[in-house]
Amino acid sequence: MVAMTGSLAGPAPVRAQSQTPSSQLPPVNVTAPNETRRVARSAPAKRADRGSQRPRRQAARQTEPAPPPKELSMSQDARTGTVGVYSNSTSVATKSNTALVNIPQSMSAITKDFIRDQNFQNLTDVTRYVPGVAVHQGEGNRDELVIRGVDSSANFFVNGFRDDVQYFRDFYNAQSIEVLKGPSALTFGRGAGGGLLNRTLKEADGTRVYEATAQTGSWGDRRVTLDAGQAINANVAARLNVFYEGADAFRDFNHLERYGINPTVTLRPDEDTKIKLSYEYFHDDRTADRGNPSLTPFGGASRFNPAAPFAPNGDLQTFFGSPRLNQAVSTVQTGMAIIEHDFGNGLTVRNGTIIADYDKFYQNIYPGNGPLAGAVNTAQTAFNLAAYNHTTNRENIFNQTDFVYKAALGPVFHTLAFGTEFGRQTGVDIRNTGVFPNGTNTLVQNPFAPTYFGPITFIHHFTGVNGDGVTTPDSNSRYGLNVESGYVRDTAEFGKMLQLIGGVRFDRFDMSATDMNTNTSRQRTDDRLSPAAAIIVKPMETLSFYTMYSVSYLPASGDQFSSLTDGTLILTPQKFVTEEFGAKWNINPKLLYSAAVYNLDRTNQPLADGNRPGFFFPSGATRVQGFESNLVGYVTPDWQTTFAYAYTDAKIVNATSATIVPGNRVQLVPYNQFAWWNKYQITPVWAASLGVIYFSDSFANSDDTVRLPGFWRFDAGLFANIDRNWRAQLTVENIFNRGYWASADGNNNISPGQGRTARLKVSYRW
Repeated sequence: MVAMTGSLAGPAPVRAQSQTPSSQLPPVNVTAPNETRRVARSAPAKRADRGSQRPRRQAARQTEPAPPPKELSMSQDARTGTVGVYSNSTSVATKSNTALVNIPQSMSAITKDFIRDQNFQNLTDVTRYVPGVAVHQGEGNRDELVIRGVDSSANFFVNGFRDDVQYFRDFYNAQSIEVLKGPSALTFGRGAGGGLLNRTLKEADGTRVYEATAQTGSWGDRRVTLDAGQAINANVAARLNVFYEGADAFRDFNHLERYGINPTVTLRPDEDTKIKLSYEYFHDDRTADRGNPSLTPFGGASRFNPAAPFAPNGDLQTFFGSPRLNQAVSTVQTGMAIIEHDFGNGLTVRNGTIIADYDKFYQNIYPGNGPLAGAVNTAQTAFNLAAYNHTTNRENIFNQTDFVYKAALGPVFHTLAFGTEFGRQTGVDIRNTGVFPNGTNTLVQNPFAPTYFGPITFIHHFTGVNGDGVTTPDSNSRYGLNVESGYVRDTAEFGKMLQLIGGVRFDRFDMSATDMNTNTSRQRTDDRLSPAAAIIVKPMETLSFYTMYSVSYLPASGDQFSSLTDGTLILTPQKFVTEEFGAKWNINPKLLYSAAVYNLDRTNQPLADGNRPGFFFPSGATRVQGFESNLVGYVTPDWQTTFAYAYTDAKIVNATSATIVPGNRVQLVPYNQFAWWNKYQITPVWAASLGVIYFSDSFANSDDTVRLPGFWRFDAGLFANIDRNWRAQLTVENIFNRGYWASADGNNNISPGQGRTARLKVSYRW
């Protein structure tokens, strides 16, 4: 056993709308991407067109300098028609900039202005306002979401690249966040089929922006940011985003320190080619907090007698861990290079590469182990603590090539997208169990004084035969994964009223892993085809009705694919199939309403074989049915709104364990979810916002033995555009300071929501 002791001169500055002290919206002219069609032409015709369109160089000198190339002078906001909380289009879902009304899939686009006005600090905050998304606690060390009843800690992407390591992300360099619902394998490949989240980062687009912010607030919060960028000349633009944040927290003994830097450069060697380069260094160090245990009711917890979360004397701030030893540390370095080229004949190509290095370590002392698995006994005199630490370092390399060809074939206009993705992911997964001074892996603690201040020795257990209560070996795996993928998608437009979409993706998932405890190597390869099809009917340009069918797969090694065992080696991938019917309507040019009903079937979930420990039957199944509704944009020039409602019925169809049986509700999924946020520009200087969130009750685990009560939360904000340079805002989360249970990671790791939290931020633009 190994022991460790836990001791350019470009155009005039373009300023964001919120910086303009006016009650009117700035003019934004948006052309839906499918309306401007670039039909294939010959190369001579292309050159002739360019010659007729370009002014002679001498003539340009006699008048005024020629403007920079169109793409460098067009901001990200302009390309996507983004104003305030509203976005008109995105390229995330289809690999081609497409109006949201023409995307046959439920999705939410969260703009940087909405993130700023709400002062969102993490994904937990931002997704509360997205219908059909619930938050998983993630062991207090990572982002983890439950989208349409499917839990995933890996369905995260950045600029369309997989960002699947378990860590907490920040929004200092986020241009927007896109949440896609249902299987998206055609575009993104393997993964849990409930949905995914993508971060689109700020890029050097040639727009001049210089902005610094300083923030302070509750729990000792202090945060500073810098966003600086401009066009250096007609063909080069640069941008730099930097931030630092330090804070204590709502929970006793919790702390946070994180910082990041992200320089980007865009080069334009010729009119038809653009090269984007980006590097990011990000570091996050915080207290890992797995929350509170449940209280065992008289007669024991069951589906018919569910337990409730426990808070000593109603105090939600009490920490059930070790102030010195609980920690989660991640360091992420990412380099990206993207080349885009327009061949001028209707064909464009994008080739992108990401290289990412993730160093991740977390250590938890938490309620667990013992006969009640960490729950407080009925007499409220005792509960058990457990401990472990975990290293999950990983290196990712991905290359994507995406072609888009637009041309008319007779009366039908086609947008044909096809491409490849190749990837290599390698990493380690090493876990050590904590042993307390009593010589075992379990410590009895007083639930009214649960914080632990003593020492713990972390030991790696190579086998399951130990004298300290550990009955299974700790993980110690080195793994490698090769991904080879190709896809094709065609959107056929029959006039203005009908679109037919069909596509298929092939994925090869080649996984190998070595169990370092036994020096046993295993390997498995999965080949899968993921089809998708949709029909869009448009009675008018601003209104669409659609139906969609899609499939995705998740290999048996799981979200994090860190190991292979004899049992998982023979399992087939889990399968996700969705049918969705929906409608989208641009009520006005900057107000979009969308609604969808869907059915999502998940099959091949593993069920433990009671006669052969470590082996499984691929017989588990879940069905999720629901309705989602969303309204985003400007009701009037002064009134912005985001309204979201979701009804989600997520049920176990076939058992996945002895206690997770047919009829049970899936963990953390409320039947009803509601969120409404409004911002009103009262005067050219002053604006105010009010938000409300509602989640009905849910269960901490799919065994349905610990119920999390439903809750309401109210948020508010006050904004001042002081002058052309200065802006200030005060935001208050949970203004009525109501206690609630926000999330969980099982029945005895339940996280309370944060109490009233105020943040004051001042920004200066020059």
